[in-house]
Amino acid sequence: MAGNSLNRGFFIISAASFLFWSCYYDSKEYLFPEISTNCDTTTITYSRSVVPVLENYCLSCHNTSSAGSLGGNIILEGYSNCKLKADDGSLLGSVSHQSGYSYMPKNSAKLDDCSISIIELWIKSGSPNN
Repeated sequence: MAGNSLNRGFFIISAASFLFWSCYYDSKEYLFPEISTNCDTTTITYSRSVVPVLENYCLSCHNTSSAGSLGGNIILEGYSNCKLKADDGSLLGSVSHQSGYSYMPKNSAKLDDCSISIIELWIKSGSPNN
């Protein structure tokens, strides 16, 4: 009888602990620290704003050595290559998943809103080499 009482008590404590810990709220920033809600678009530059986005999402395929095999012969490495794709609309069209463009990154989720905004604002400002 004492064994059943001990087992029942252990079960109740375990169940209560599970319910208590499973109901706790985590913030998006805590769960996904790489997703920042602090998107600074006040001063967009090619070197400090656009290049990091390209490095994080694009240049693993769209660089001079891999573009032929992985990147569909599209090179985004270097300002002049990136500017060509910005000017023809394909850079923004692809990363923002607009109709008529190949969605990029390929086989991956769309870029976060901040990264898309950075590219869009840079292009709207004339895609300067700054």
